Amino acid sequence: MTADLSLELELWQAGYRAVAGVDEAGRGAWAGPVVAAAAILPADPKVLAPLLGQVDDSKRLTPVARERAFDRIQAYALTVGLGFGAVEEIEGAGILAATKAAMARALAGLAPPPDFVLLDYLTLRDLPCPQRGVTHGDALSLSIAAASIVAKVTRDRWMVQQETRYPGYGFGRHKGYGTEQHRAALEWLGPCPLHRRSFRPVSAASQGH
Repeated sequence: MTADLSLELELWQAGYRAVAGVDEAGRGAWAGPVVAAAAILPADPKVLAPLLGQVDDSKRLTPVARERAFDRIQAYALTVGLGFGAVEEIEGAGILAATKAAMARALAGLAPPPDFVLLDYLTLRDLPCPQRGVTHGDALSLSIAAASIVAKVTRDRWMVQQETRYPGYGFGRHKGYGTEQHRAALEWLGPCPLHRRSFRPVSAASQGH
């Protein structure tokens, strides 16, 4: 079973035409920002038929399939927005607050703005339109799945770029997530400015630095 248009069809039939899907990537990583994306797809199942089966929860796709889906989403979406929650914001406000702030920034980047928002699990305060937090939304809603792919590919590309800036940590391979290679690099080199020092695995692995 892959993400489909069941939720979108319900909302389109209720009169909402600009339904935005929102998701994030990097919430559980040890290093780097949390990245959110928002996407509004055309309110036409026939137009979106080629995306079905190709666009799904980013965690269920291979890197190659994600890149291919990313290009398709950019071609089909009416508008896409991105929002970053920097490491400093994660450290200062906490990962949940930084995630919600990144989502709000992604939504603010949509033009035209949405008239309904579907989010993966979370909900946001002070949105000017109705919203729904959907448990496992990235596996159910094509719009949320599209956002999950855009967020994941954008964040992965950003982390790859940091490989030359902070060599030795393997950011190009693990993208800042917790792996044995990442843990070993932390123990050897200590944390760099991209690391979330408030995360217990980072502080534990970097003892003595």
